[in-house]
Amino acid sequence: MILPMWAFWVALATMIVGLIGVILPVVPGVGFIWLVVLVYAVAEHFATIDPITFAVLTVLGAIGFTADLWMSQVGAKVGGASVWSLLAGLVLGAIGAIVGLVFLGIGAVPGAIVGAIAGVILAEWYRRKDWREAFKAGGGWLVGCTLSGGVQFLVAILMILIFIWQALKG
Repeated sequence: MILPMWAFWVALATMIVGLIGVILPVVPGVGFIWLVVLVYAVAEHFATIDPITFAVLTVLGAIGFTADLWMSQVGAKVGGASVWSLLAGLVLGAIGAIVGLVFLGIGAVPGAIVGAIAGVILAEWYRRKDWREAFKAGGGWLVGCTLSGGVQFLVAILMILIFIWQALKG
């Protein structure tokens, strides 16, 4: 069953909100776009968004949704961080998210970023006793985290374009 055109436009407008969410962490991002595609595909019984297209969009969604995690870790590794430093960054990032959200009022995302960078830097300094190397590892984490935003944006655009292509070809 192919849905009416207004359903396409509602889905597309909702996906644009998800695209904005890639840039503004207050709004949901790539995962939200994937969820809109899922609802649309189920509502139309996978008529235009067929199972193969949906599988491709699911893989893209998984890459985009997890980009923050793996790209920041890769960036830190390139910067010379050890596994223990990455673990410290993960733990302090979680603590920073909670503290930022509950106590400081700055929000979970900024708190998580500050906590993760602090964790990587402090663990690397403890391991090497060299601030320069510690900041290099922390900077690598930050570069990876920043690049993940670009990856998420590209994945979101690609997901939306594939959705438009499939839904309009009808």
